[in-house]
Amino acid sequence: MSFYLKARKLDISSGGQPWVIVLQEQEARSFGVVMGDLIEIRWGRQRAMVVAYYTRRKVQRGEIGFFREIWKYRHVATGEAVSIKVLSRPPSIEAIRKKLLGQPITYPEMHAIISDIVQHKLGSVEITYFVASSFIKDFSDEELFYMTKAMADTGETLKMPSKIVADKHSVGGVAGNRTTMVVIPIVASYGVCIPKTSSRAITSPAGTADTMEVLAPVSLPIKKVEQIIKDIKCCLIWGGSFRLAPADDYIIRVQHSMAIEPFDKMVVSIMSKKIAMGVTHLVVDLPYGPTVKIQSRRDALEVKRKFQYLARRFGIKIEVVLTETKEPVGRGIGPSLEARDVLRVLQQKDYRPADLANKSIKLSGKLLELVGKAKKGKGHMLAAEALASGRAWKKMQEIIKAQGGKPNIDSEDLTMAAIRHRFHAPHAGRVVSIDDKMVDQIARTLGAPHEKLAGIYINKRIGQKVRKGERLFTLYAQNKDRIDMALAALRKKWIFDIKKI
Repeated sequence: MSFYLKARKLDISSGGQPWVIVLQEQEARSFGVVMGDLIEIRWGRQRAMVVAYYTRRKVQRGEIGFFREIWKYRHVATGEAVSIKVLSRPPSIEAIRKKLLGQPITYPEMHAIISDIVQHKLGSVEITYFVASSFIKDFSDEELFYMTKAMADTGETLKMPSKIVADKHSVGGVAGNRTTMVVIPIVASYGVCIPKTSSRAITSPAGTADTMEVLAPVSLPIKKVEQIIKDIKCCLIWGGSFRLAPADDYIIRVQHSMAIEPFDKMVVSIMSKKIAMGVTHLVVDLPYGPTVKIQSRRDALEVKRKFQYLARRFGIKIEVVLTETKEPVGRGIGPSLEARDVLRVLQQKDYRPADLANKSIKLSGKLLELVGKAKKGKGHMLAAEALASGRAWKKMQEIIKAQGGKPNIDSEDLTMAAIRHRFHAPHAGRVVSIDDKMVDQIARTLGAPHEKLAGIYINKRIGQKVRKGERLFTLYAQNKDRIDMALAALRKKWIFDIKKI
C-alpha cells in the first residue's frame, strides 16, 4: 500500500549510496515505516529506491525530505507529490520479528540487531520489542553467545598491561551489597590487574558506579582509564562513560523505563563487557532469595550454567558463587550510605557492617585463588589480612586519587548534610524478615540513586531481638518532601516483620 507526501529538498548529504530520505518520526510510525526500511518513491515519471530515516525537526508532517544526492541527480520540485511504498524491512527488524515469533536467529542476524542499535537505526520501540522477545522464548545458548560476541565486537576494547586480568561482578538485586568496592582494592593490593567497570542502578537504589561516584568521578575518557590501569593496575569506573559494548547502554535505558531485567540479557550484559575489558579470570556473585532479583535456587543454577557456558566459549576462567539472601547486605541503602559502609569496612571502623566485610573477604579469597595468588581454601586469609593491615584502604586511596577524588575522606563525612527520620519498633519481639523490595522502593522514593544522600540505614537485622521503642531503621533525604513521601508509602506497607516473643 502506497501513501503520498510532499517533497522537500534538504541541503544534507548521505555521503553516497544508499540514497536517503527522512520522514517525520511520528507520522512515519503511523504509516508503519521504521528506520532502515527500503522504500520505493515515485514522482512524475521518476522512481528511486531509498532508505528511510526519522527526523523530528527537518521536515513537518505531510512532507518527505530528499537528501542532496537525490535532488541533485533527479529533478524534483518542492511541494511535488511523492508516493511512498515499503519494499522490505532492514535485517535487524526481520530478526527481531523472528525472535518475537519464537524462532532462532543466526549470528549475522544478531549482529545486525546490535549494530543497528549502536548506530541509532533502531528506536526505543524496536529495542523494547527485542528486550521483550526473551520473555516469549529464552535465548538458546548459541544465541547468548552470538549476542555477547556482537555486543563486544560493536564497541571499544581496552588495552591491558597484564596477561591476567581479574574481575568480580555481582548480578545485583540485593539492597546494599557493595562488595565490589571492597573486593577490588583487596585483590589489587596483591598486585593483580583488576580494572572494574560497573553499571548504574537499573531497578535498585544504587549501583556500584552511583556509589563510587560519591568518592570520585566515574565518567572518564578511555585514554584516562588506560593510563590509570597502567599506573595502578585497577580502577572503579562507570562502563557507560566510553563505548564498551555500547548497545548495552541503550538496552538498559529501555529496561530501566520498564523496571525489568531479563536474566538472559543480564548475563550477556555482564559477559560482553568482561570480554571488551580483556578479562581472563572472573568471580560472579549470584545472590538469590524470595525478595531479590533471582528468587529461586533453580533459577540461580540456570543463570550460573549460562555464565559458565559463555565463559567457556570465550576462554575465561570463572567461579560463580551462589548465596541465599534474605535481607540487605551492609546497613546503608543508597549511594552515600553504601559508600559510608564501604569506607567503614576499608578503614576498619569499630561499627563496620560485619556481613559486608565477611562477604567481601569470601569473594576476594575466591578470586585470589582463581588467579593463583593463593592455594585452594587459603584465599580468604590473604583477603582478611589486606583489610586488617590497612593495605586495602591504602589501595582504595590510590584509586580515589587517580580518578580525581579526595583520598583522605573519612566514612563519617559522607552523610553529614542529610535530613533524617528515625523509625522505632512498635512492640518487643524478634525480627523474622525484612522486605528487600520494600527497602528498595522506599530508598528510591527518598530520591536514590540520583540524590546521593537519599536512602535507608538498617539498624536491626533478621534474628535480632528488639525492645519496644528501639530504633529499627533511619530514613535519609536531601529535603523534607522526600521524607513525607516515604512516610506515606510506609503507612501502606511495613519493611520489618517482628514476631512477638
